[in-house]
Amino acid sequence: MAGLQDAPIVTDNISETSVPASSSAKQTFHVGTRQSILARVQADEVVKALRAAWPDHAFEIHAMSTTGDNNQKTALHKFNEKALWTQELEVLLQQNELDLIVHSLKDMPTQLPVDLILGCVTKREDPRDALVIKPTLAGKYKSLAELPEGSVIGTSSLRRTAQLKRHYPHLKYADVRGNIGTRLAKLDNPDGEYSAIVIAVAGLERLGMGNRITTFLSKNNGGMLHAVGQGALGIESRKDDERVKELLAKIGCERTTRAALAERSLMRTLEGGCSVPIGVETEWVSRKGILDPDVGLGVKPAEEYHKLTGIAETGLGGKSAEEKTDDLTDELIMRAIVVSLDGQETAEVETRRRLTTQEEADEFGWEVAKQLVAKGADKILQGITLNRDIIAEQGDA
Repeated sequence: MAGLQDAPIVTDNISETSVPASSSAKQTFHVGTRQSILARVQADEVVKALRAAWPDHAFEIHAMSTTGDNNQKTALHKFNEKALWTQELEVLLQQNELDLIVHSLKDMPTQLPVDLILGCVTKREDPRDALVIKPTLAGKYKSLAELPEGSVIGTSSLRRTAQLKRHYPHLKYADVRGNIGTRLAKLDNPDGEYSAIVIAVAGLERLGMGNRITTFLSKNNGGMLHAVGQGALGIESRKDDERVKELLAKIGCERTTRAALAERSLMRTLEGGCSVPIGVETEWVSRKGILDPDVGLGVKPAEEYHKLTGIAETGLGGKSAEEKTDDLTDELIMRAIVVSLDGQETAEVETRRRLTTQEEADEFGWEVAKQLVAKGADKILQGITLNRDIIAEQGDA
């Protein structure tokens, strides 16, 4: 298998694809991922869950470089394609050389090839961004607002840069590419230009580097909404592979899936991707204090919140909310923003809806996108160069 590393893949047992996963016969499933350390850790996380759920089967991880991995110098928004991290792996999946692919969900295009599907989303880690300040400055500064005028913040994300420019015009912003270790090394270099970098919390925590986090960023802390799907892992598979569907049914998280589908529907409706500054936050409402029998019926804008008594559990604290799933309702709060590249123009909404099915989640994302357009999101997006070379007939994720 060209481009893949690790164990060779056995491809001569063609009839295996017709054997149900629940069959007593031992089967080997081939799991694709990127070559980065974080990607391998994420694949290990998924394979561990699969082995626990299906101890009679074997799972082999195979890694390869993608377009995004091979070019570590070009800014992400300058790439003229949406499948930056996925396309090479998807080809192998379509050729039956892989059975499933583990992705960071935020890297998965919201429109997939017609024969592939988002088969599963596993339990989400903390979706927020983190501010990591240079070690020589960390003792003096704890937030973006405290950093001196002209301090350089490193990020390769237009979404982050646009939101940061909106709230912190006194700072400067520079592109920083590479895996997490490379970016931290650039930050830690005493002669380097960066005073701080902004990076996903989940990546740091999965690599055991959570101690580097100076501040967790969110809507209420720093004015930063995270990327669509951030913190979650998406498993891509073939649409007609019933074996893999059966496998994935045991490891997916339904609550995470519904939130992720709502976010992805929002982005797909707005035709967003790495090249578009779209930010979101989603969190489930706690049962505590819910007295209004109409809570959760239909889409409710932020200005009607005073009529509701349900509250968000943690203010995007991440794990603490997930640990209390018995206390959470099916009502999802979504905050979403589209920002111009200079941070001067914004369209922002905050709303909620009760979601009991994946179809309702998809519809909710579409409704939120409509609200953003009504507030001028379409005009902001028209001013940004986008890659829109997507086949209209492609299926939904």
